[in-house]
Amino acid sequence: MPAATIADLAAELAEAERTRGVMPRITARHPDATIEDSYAIQGVWRDAQIAAGRRLVGRKIGLTSKAMQQATGISEPDYGVMFDDTVYASGLEIPFDHFSNVRIEVELAFMLKAPLEGPDCTLDDALNAIDYAVPALEVLNSHIELEGRTIVDTISDNAAYGAMVLGDVHLRPDEIDLRWVPGVLSRNGQIEETGVAAGVLGHPATGVAWLANKFHQHGARLEAGELILAGSFTRPMWVERGDEVLCDYREMGTISCRFV
Repeated sequence: MPAATIADLAAELAEAERTRGVMPRITARHPDATIEDSYAIQGVWRDAQIAAGRRLVGRKIGLTSKAMQQATGISEPDYGVMFDDTVYASGLEIPFDHFSNVRIEVELAFMLKAPLEGPDCTLDDALNAIDYAVPALEVLNSHIELEGRTIVDTISDNAAYGAMVLGDVHLRPDEIDLRWVPGVLSRNGQIEETGVAAGVLGHPATGVAWLANKFHQHGARLEAGELILAGSFTRPMWVERGDEVLCDYREMGTISCRFV
């Protein structure tokens, strides 16, 4: 894809975010667009956001379950970036109109205490670099029409990341078996989704190692102080304005938020 086209699409995505709008599928207009093109679009958008004053605080990993990979026809996860103005504490109200096609996913996030880089990063390497795990809800936010959307559209749109709600409990990897952290997700008092963290690639920190290896291909690494949102172990749950959301992670506490 020509650089000018990549820049135009990145600008279109930025405008859709600014106006809370939804744009036509990139793949409908550019059917030959590749995954490499989609990361290039995301990268141009990201750099423009940083130039405008937003501060990058971490990375989001998506498509970490077999079911989601099969549904999208891709055999590996994807990733996006997270900025400081997208992070909410549990218990806060979230402006519904800040997002498009709003859904919630149940995840764990990991704070890094040391840099992590490939090309041969393992799960053990990732666990050694993690300071603590914290429960998190991801707010999905799609600026590209959903019908017919492909992985190229999703990656271009910052892997559909909108915001993150963080819990209060921080545990080191040696303090808990991260594979068996549960998530019971409720909307307005009714349980909608359940899962356990092992649904994410067999261990929720596996994606952190995968991302470090992926970054190595681009001559980059994950840095100490970055927060890595590791992927959902439930299906996305649609929410509407006024919905009260609660997720119970058992020994890792609960997260709540309300969309206003």
